[in-house]
Amino acid sequence: MLGSAMSAGFSSPSAIPAWGVAALVGAVGATLADRFGACTVRGELSGFVRAGSGHCYFNLKDADGAPALLRCAMFRRAASLCDFAPADGQQVLLRGRLSVYEPRGELQFVVEAMQRVGAGALFEQFVRLKVKLEAEGLFDPARKRAPPRFPRRIGVITSPQAAALRDVAITLARRAPHVQLIVYPSPVQGAEAPDCLVDALALAARRAEVDTLLLCRGGGSLEDLWSFNDERVVRAVVASPIPVICGVGHETDVTLSDFAADVRAATPTGAAELAAPATRDCESVLQTFAAALRRRVGGAVETQLQRVDRLALHLARPAHVLSRHAQRLDALDQRTRTALVAGLQRRAAEHERRQARARVAMVARRQREHSRLESLQARLHALDPKRVLARGYAWLSDVEDRPLSSVRQLHVGQAIRAQWADGRADATVTALRPDDTRDA
Repeated sequence: MLGSAMSAGFSSPSAIPAWGVAALVGAVGATLADRFGACTVRGELSGFVRAGSGHCYFNLKDADGAPALLRCAMFRRAASLCDFAPADGQQVLLRGRLSVYEPRGELQFVVEAMQRVGAGALFEQFVRLKVKLEAEGLFDPARKRAPPRFPRRIGVITSPQAAALRDVAITLARRAPHVQLIVYPSPVQGAEAPDCLVDALALAARRAEVDTLLLCRGGGSLEDLWSFNDERVVRAVVASPIPVICGVGHETDVTLSDFAADVRAATPTGAAELAAPATRDCESVLQTFAAALRRRVGGAVETQLQRVDRLALHLARPAHVLSRHAQRLDALDQRTRTALVAGLQRRAAEHERRQARARVAMVARRQREHSRLESLQARLHALDPKRVLARGYAWLSDVEDRPLSSVRQLHVGQAIRAQWADGRADATVTALRPDDTRDA
């Protein structure tokens, strides 16, 4: 049977050329490279994985839902040039080349460039509007308000059919069941969504019945979230008198409403968590405060009780108190006496020192005065006229005792008096002989 089958399919094994597996796969790869050297394909990302080497591997599905799948590889250099974070579900345009992965004989598309479908123009519009509104100060952190820490009512602006509303309600019911939730319904996608969102913000402001507003919706593409980049919505968020927490999209999604809101949350669930603290956490804090208060009050009461006990002991033994005061008075009296005696002794010693200094000073002064008197006496004795007369001189005067110191005061026949040391005599001038040499 086997031999007949072989003979039916092949005339002679040596007469028919056979491909090697590697050669056949290589030939198919070369044919694909010649036929599809560089091409562009559009589809939806699926199973996206970034390896530790930096290479990215994923599948590209047909955007129309047709059952077709293309395995893709984007090497590290091309991945580093991608200007967005690829993720499953994104619509992209890929430029690259078809090849065959020879170790497994699989068809693959080697990606050289990736672009998000529709993101180019929308992203450019996003950037221009962000720059404009930022220049007007709409994103200034200084104007943003902190939502109330313990709100009583929280408003949610989202679609009633959205999963975001369900996530917010479940989160608040779990964390803060006492907080009332009020929904302001509005479409969150489509052409009518911006106007409806603005109306919902205005309605919440007019009714003024909530403490915090949550602006929410789930994730999606840039086109899906575009209503929250509308300039009218952004300005309405800024103008809201109620603090706004914006929780739109997933962790990586960013809208202009996020920049304008008072607080940005990564997801609707995150917005609900930021809007109200968990009741259990608050109860735990209150229990901690209560325990601390009990400890402090108990400590204060114990301190006052001890103080009362000490005062009671003092009142119960007044004699001891009086004895202590008497001892203190005795000690003070002794100190006063000792101080007075010491003071008197110091004053007496000082008085004696001053008297000794005065006695020494008086003796020295008496000696100085005695020496001065002796000196004056010697000078006076030297000037005594009698001592001059005792040396042989005579004192001449007229009859009226006026001294005659010159011969020119005399005239012949004039009566004069001469005084010596041992007496005097009266005389009459008989002749005058002036000294002419003296005149010359």
